[in-house]
Amino acid sequence: MTAPHPAQELHASRALRDVLRVAAGRLAEAGVPDAHVDAELLLAHLRNQSRGEVQTGVIRGDELTPEQAAGYEDLVARRAAREPLQHITGVAYFRHLELAVGPGVFVPRPETESVAQFAIDALRAAPSPEPVGVDLGTGSGAIALALATEVPHARIHAAENSPHAFVWTRENHRRVGAPNLRLAFVDLAVAFPELDGTVDVVVSNPPYVPDDAVPRDPEVRLHDPHAALYGGPDGLDVVRELSRVGMRLLRPGGLLVIEHGELQGRAIRDLLSEAGWRAPATHPDLTRRDRTTTAIRP
Repeated sequence: MTAPHPAQELHASRALRDVLRVAAGRLAEAGVPDAHVDAELLLAHLRNQSRGEVQTGVIRGDELTPEQAAGYEDLVARRAAREPLQHITGVAYFRHLELAVGPGVFVPRPETESVAQFAIDALRAAPSPEPVGVDLGTGSGAIALALATEVPHARIHAAENSPHAFVWTRENHRRVGAPNLRLAFVDLAVAFPELDGTVDVVVSNPPYVPDDAVPRDPEVRLHDPHAALYGGPDGLDVVRELSRVGMRLLRPGGLLVIEHGELQGRAIRDLLSEAGWRAPATHPDLTRRDRTTTAIRP
């Protein structure tokens, strides 16, 4: 006797416990990391609930309506095809922020939260009553909005040159409403000349994947914008530009903060040292992988 296909099993029982079990199995079979978590988050999205409310519903013995069961099957099929969870739900979480994301913009990652922390700490430590921070290549606005909301006495400026990404930048600025954040649709190479020599912190999560290094995860390879991923033959073309722009924008003693791949720290430190930066240092993220390099403007 042939076992039922997972899509058919979703209709076999509408109890949340059973539906989640089948969905998680289907996602795991498709290679989705954290399959059970994603199954719960998809169900929470469908039911307009939190993940905790879904878990409570499982304990309570809740069931899906036929319409909900059909809708959930569609969501699970999309995620099993490795469409990013954040594209399906329309939401990415970054520090304390809930950001709108979708096709055309890089989905912010947890490792970037520690990059933002270096910039936030430097702004808080700056001697000025209104320290100035610049986020170059802001994408969804994640880093810039974290800086603006967590250091409300700072003045933050963010640059983005992709028209597709800038739609999401503006939408997130509208949602969060940080009045101390200014957005500019401009290439980072020529951004904010009026701020030259006055900025306390320049931060960026640039494209840093080498052109011939294809990302393993389909969510990244097929759905993140290529302009936000690839950084030239060695992945460091934009980092070189950031070094030049950072020298222009920052005041003496100001801090440059750059996210990068875990094996690029040494090359970036050498690059910054040769360009005249002081004290280049590479720092691990919470998973102990080297993902951030900082340097001080002489």
